Amino acid sequence: MADESISRRPHFTSMFFATAAIICFCYGAFALTLLHFLRPDYAPASNFISNYAVGPYGWIMTTWFLAMSCGLLTLVLAFAKGGMRSVVGWLGLALLFVASLGLVVSAIFPTDVRAPSTRAGDIHDMSFLVNVSSMITATVLISASLGGMPRMRDFRQTSWMLTGLILVAFVVQFLTLHKGMPYGLANRFFVIVLLIWLLAISLRLRRIGT
Repeated sequence: MADESISRRPHFTSMFFATAAIICFCYGAFALTLLHFLRPDYAPASNFISNYAVGPYGWIMTTWFLAMSCGLLTLVLAFAKGGMRSVVGWLGLALLFVASLGLVVSAIFPTDVRAPSTRAGDIHDMSFLVNVSSMITATVLISASLGGMPRMRDFRQTSWMLTGLILVAFVVQFLTLHKGMPYGLANRFFVIVLLIWLLAISLRLRRIGT
């Protein structure tokens, strides 16, 4: 009976957490796509995705932030269960955890779509900077640490390629932060590339978890 009860306990393996991360990131992709159809009044070229949190259907954007937060947290746990040993890698995971907390802050405090600025909008902007810097640095550190995970080594080149695209997207985002520039499209490009990296590495972790 004791052995039977033990076998019925849930096994929180790398595969389990990686699967949870994939579900969260897939929901994030779906919710963000849906909002573009629900809010055609927000021109993609001149609106950050955070603006969807203000006005009708704002709750969907709020769930996007929370889903991405849960996705990052479960990705950290998937790596922890998957055999992350590198100090550099653990620093990257720590930054993903910071970004996970930051996304919760972004969900609680919506951005300012129009002037004047509010306290909630200022907090959202600060969390945005923390989230972006943490995730970019995390992708670099984690990519550099994959060589220390034997079953992830063959994914190292793909991870570096996607990390390079993330850095390019960040530069494009920074260069378009001016009135009249398509900063909204640059913002979407950055989020899409980051989502691709998160999904790709989660899928790889799930595969080795089997």
